[in-house]
Amino acid sequence: MEIHVVDHPLVAHKLTTLRDVRTDSPTFRRLTDELVTLLAYEATRDVRVSDVTVQTPLTETSGVQLTRPTPLVVPILRAGLGMLDGMTRLLPTAEVGFLGMARDEETLQPATYADRLPQDLAGRQCYVLDPMLATGGTLAASLKLLVGRGADHITAICLLAAPEGLEAVGAELDRALGAERDAVLRVVTAAVDERLNEQGFIMPGLGDAGDRLYGCA
Repeated sequence: MEIHVVDHPLVAHKLTTLRDVRTDSPTFRRLTDELVTLLAYEATRDVRVSDVTVQTPLTETSGVQLTRPTPLVVPILRAGLGMLDGMTRLLPTAEVGFLGMARDEETLQPATYADRLPQDLAGRQCYVLDPMLATGGTLAASLKLLVGRGADHITAICLLAAPEGLEAVGAELDRALGAERDAVLRVVTAAVDERLNEQGFIMPGLGDAGDRLYGCA
C-alpha cells in the first residue's frame, strides 16, 4: 500500500484551522471542502486518460480526456459526505457510490449498514473519501469490498491518518488479499499524526469529524 502525505503550505494552513476547537461547523465544512480539493489534485495525478484531437478556434491540436469507465467516488457515510463536493468539483464527470460503515465504539470494529455501489467494478478507478484513518478497520473493510468487486486502482483520501491505522490497513489487506492482489492501493492524506488514544481517536487530531461537520444529532 502506497502512502502519500501532501506537503503544501495551504494544506497545512487549512488543516491547522480544522484542528482548532474554536472553529465552528460552517467554517469547518468550508475548510474541509477546500482541503479535499487540494488533496484530490494530488490524488488524481495518475487518473486514466486517453489521447484525443480537438479543433481550437485557430487549428487542430492534441490533448487528453478521461477514459471510460469514468472514476467512481465513494464517500464513507456519514463524515465522508463532507468531502464529496470538494472531490466532485475536481472530477465533475465521476460517478458517485455510497458506503455506510459505522465503528462500534466498544469493539472498534466496522459494520456495513448501507451499500449503494455497482456490483461490477472491473477496470474502475475508485476514490474513497474518509476523513479520519484512525484504527483502520473501516477503510480496510471498504478497500476489501471494492477489490472484491473488481476495482483495480483505489485511492483513499483522508484528512488525517494515524500510524497505527496505516499499519493496520496494510497488514489487513496483505492478510486478506495476499499475493493474488493486482489492485493498486493508495492513501493520500494531509498529515500522519502521532498516535491513537485509548478510545481510538487520533492524537492530536481534530476531534470527531462527523460531529464537527454536522453536529452531534
